Amino acid sequence: MFDVQAISADISSSTNTDFSLSNHSPIGGGDINQAFRLQGQCGRHFFLKLNQNGRLPMFVAEAEGLRALEQAKAIRVPKPICYGETDQHAYLVMEFISFSPASSAGSAQMGEQLAALHQTSSLGQGHGWHRDNTIGMTPQRNNWCDDWVEFFRHQRLGYQLDLASTKGASRQLLEKGQFLLKNVDFYFESYQPQTSLLHGDLWSGNAGFDENGKPVIYDPATYYGDRETDIAMTELFGGFSHDFYSAYERIWPLDSGYSRRRELYNLYHILNHFNMFGSGYAAQAENIIKKLLNYLP
Repeated sequence: MFDVQAISADISSSTNTDFSLSNHSPIGGGDINQAFRLQGQCGRHFFLKLNQNGRLPMFVAEAEGLRALEQAKAIRVPKPICYGETDQHAYLVMEFISFSPASSAGSAQMGEQLAALHQTSSLGQGHGWHRDNTIGMTPQRNNWCDDWVEFFRHQRLGYQLDLASTKGASRQLLEKGQFLLKNVDFYFESYQPQTSLLHGDLWSGNAGFDENGKPVIYDPATYYGDRETDIAMTELFGGFSHDFYSAYERIWPLDSGYSRRRELYNLYHILNHFNMFGSGYAAQAENIIKKLLNYLP
C-alpha cells in the first residue's frame, strides 16, 4: 500500500484544492511501474504511478517531458500534477484521462497532430535535451549534439550495445553490432534530419484516444532528434493504423530512405528490451543487424 496521506497532501498543495482519497483501484498494463486510479471525495480523479525509492529522477524527467509536449500545443498529453518520494515509494501523479476505442477519424487526427508536434524544433540547440531521462528503466543520454549521426551512434545505439555486453549478449551480436556502429554514416549519406520534438517511446501502448475520441500520447522519453525515430517505433509491437500513417504523410512526407533507417532506429529499442528483459530479444536484434549489414556495399 502507498502512503495515502502524503500523496493526498501533495495533490492538495499542487492543485490548491483539498483532496481526500475515497477510493483507489489498480490499473494494469505496465511492465515497470505500479499504477492506480485515485478517486477523491470531491469526485476528482487522478492517475498515480509508483516505483521504488530512488526512482524519482525518472518521474521528474517524465513530468518535464509531458510539459514540453504540452507546450508544443500539437497533441494532448496527461497534465503532470505532482511528484515526490514517501518512505517506500517514488511517485508521479497526473491528470486521469478516460479512454475510448480508436476510430478512423481519431487515428487520422493522431497522424496529423504528431506531424505538427514534429515541426517543433530545438531552436538551434541541436539534438538532445536539457537533461537525461529513461527509456523504460534504462538511462537515456541526451547531451546536446549538432551532428545527428554522432548523437545516434554514441548516445543511442552505442550505449545499448555497451550495456548489452554486460547483460550476456553473444559475441556474434556484439561484434556485428560494433561493425554496424562504425558504418552508421552509410544510412545517412543523402539525408540530414531536422531536429524535431519527439515523444521518444511511441509504441501503441503509449497512445490512445480520450472520451471524445481525440488523440492522447503518454509515457514519453522526450528529446529532440530525427522524427523518423518516432515513426519507426510506431511500427513495432503491433503498429498503428493505415489512417494514422496516411494522415502523417499528407502533412509531412517521409524521406525515401526511411525504410532502411526504420530498422536501424528500432534496433535501439530491441536492444533496450534485451537489456531490460533478457535473451528473448537477442534473436530479433541479431536479425535486424543482419538485415542492416546486407544493405552495406
